[in-house]
Amino acid sequence: MNTRLQVEHPVTEQITGLDLVKEQILIAEGNPLHFRQEDLQINGHALELRVYAEDPANNFLPDIGRLETYVRPQGLGVRVDDGFEQGMDIPIYYDPMIAKLVTFGKDRQEAIEKMLRAIDDYKITGIETTLPFGKFVLQHEAFVSGNFDTKFIERYFTPSVLEPKPTEDAEEISAVLAAMLLGNNKPKVSATSTGTQNSTVFNWRKNRL
Repeated sequence: MNTRLQVEHPVTEQITGLDLVKEQILIAEGNPLHFRQEDLQINGHALELRVYAEDPANNFLPDIGRLETYVRPQGLGVRVDDGFEQGMDIPIYYDPMIAKLVTFGKDRQEAIEKMLRAIDDYKITGIETTLPFGKFVLQHEAFVSGNFDTKFIERYFTPSVLEPKPTEDAEEISAVLAAMLLGNNKPKVSATSTGTQNSTVFNWRKNRL
């Protein structure tokens, strides 16, 4: 028997409405469980993402440093279990898990959508984390369909998938720069034709006056 709480115990708590930590303390005090197995009901769907101080692009090696920015996501159905604050250091002496990010919804799709928003709202700088990897997983067809197993990383993940994709603005800027460079490479207008053009403009202005 494994008598400790699993890391994923918040998922059970979200879908059952029970506080498992509180129940353990009550049992340790000699109190009996106040519910029976047949009393338990599962409502909705919950997901948990382990937020680790690891670099997914570097074989998930632990990363250390200071939490220069640390802002938790907020909102209905979003839960963060952690033990860190902004400005604290992530040391090398312990497990590199920073937090457990949990979302709860009426069904799996809603829980996934809330998790994606929570990942975007979770602001951490100063170290690398598993948040980008979590977002990749949540958006992958295999995960969305539920057709995956423990070889997910081996089959689907490469560090390149986490590289930022060019935005529409970046593509537009690149196109403008390319046009400018192309324009600079065009043959320059001769002095004669320039003089003729200036003369035409001058005569037009004079006629207007």
